[in-house]
Amino acid sequence: MNQQSERTIVMAGGCFWCLDAWFRMVRGVTHVESGYTGGGDAPADYYSVCTGTTGHAEAVAVTFDPSIISEDVVLDMFFTMHNPTTLNRQGYDVGTQYRSALFTNSPEQTEVFEAAIERNQANWTDQIVTTIEPLGPWYTAEIEHQDYYQRNPQAGYCQVIIDPKLNAARARFVKFLEADTPTSNSIS
Repeated sequence: MNQQSERTIVMAGGCFWCLDAWFRMVRGVTHVESGYTGGGDAPADYYSVCTGTTGHAEAVAVTFDPSIISEDVVLDMFFTMHNPTTLNRQGYDVGTQYRSALFTNSPEQTEVFEAAIERNQANWTDQIVTTIEPLGPWYTAEIEHQDYYQRNPQAGYCQVIIDPKLNAARARFVKFLEADTPTSNSIS
């Protein structure tokens, strides 16, 4: 695989653990990193971002090989893995740090994001409120937030919040999953 052909999309859809968990299972995704962006140049860490005062969002940077999975499919997965119609919230997670946002690095990527919002609006009764924002400084989240789901499968948040989202995405995108992806994280 030619590393220059890889692309990266930075997206925020509530708590980064959910998107991180999903995209680590997807064939053609070569790297997933949880982090913070959208809040300017002030350094960000979990505790400062959780205050909701920094302007940063919990986000994931998803790098993928477009010869295996298209940018459109990655974006459709994003719109399936969270509710893009709720402003600054995902379930119990409330604040601008949990906003639905796509972070763009070019006019071409902005056009792709706009088309994805328009295409995915058909799947939602309420208006999609996902913002398209310039990609600013990226601050990698602390190690305990990387691949959280895989390391903590029995945690309550994983079972109650992440598992239902993963199951909904699996139902729509099963053909894009790695062959060894588990079908459920629930206790039998």
